[in-house]
Amino acid sequence: MASRSRSALNSKFTSRARPLAALLALALAAPLAGCGTTRIKVDNENGMDPRLRHPIALMNQPYTMDVFPGPGPERLDIRTQQQVTAFARRYREIGSGPISVVIPQSGPGAEAGVRALDSIRHELARGGAVAPVTVSHYPVQNPSLAAPTRLAFDGLKAKVVHKCGDWPEDLASASSTEGWQNRNYWNFGCASQNMIATQVADPRDLAEPRGETPSDPSMRMRAIGNVRKGQDPATNWSTKNSSIGSVGG
Repeated sequence: MASRSRSALNSKFTSRARPLAALLALALAAPLAGCGTTRIKVDNENGMDPRLRHPIALMNQPYTMDVFPGPGPERLDIRTQQQVTAFARRYREIGSGPISVVIPQSGPGAEAGVRALDSIRHELARGGAVAPVTVSHYPVQNPSLAAPTRLAFDGLKAKVVHKCGDWPEDLASASSTEGWQNRNYWNFGCASQNMIATQVADPRDLAEPRGETPSDPSMRMRAIGNVRKGQDPATNWSTKNSSIGSVGG
């Protein structure tokens, strides 16, 4: 009789303990589930990686350069000639469409620009810019300022899709709990992305790698021959350092 009463009590206790254990398990799992949901939400909304939050895109943007022709008979000095030639090389690499030459309408810059037009065309051709050249004029607002002759073309340029310096949230967040999520602020990494986009030599390198060049068969056969001889295939570089006291005699 006693064993029956004990089994009954045990079964009654077990039946009561199961719902309690289930509730306890749900209570322990709730914070974990909340953390997982919060993390996914933060990653999706804020973009913890600055490369995703501030992406670099390839766009067709104008490339411009101001030329200041000299008043002398040489039209373009050596420095300006080198600038125009470098501008033409840049067009040959990433440019498209015509090259526009905009000359001031009035003032000393207008006469100098018209006189230097043939020289500008010559330097563009020397730089390899095979493109039609369009000539137009722009009004001079302040005659006391130097009015340059402006060269421009449209070309491929890498840029961040939006401007940096956007602060949509308060970093201190003293009056709210927005700064308690342990995440980067919105403008984080924008300056670095913008610097990379500005300094890249060829914007196409950000989209695809360059084509591989053929291998050097002589270097390959030299290394294979050394391996067959049991020698080290590495290249031995010999450097000769001079004493600093012997420099200058």
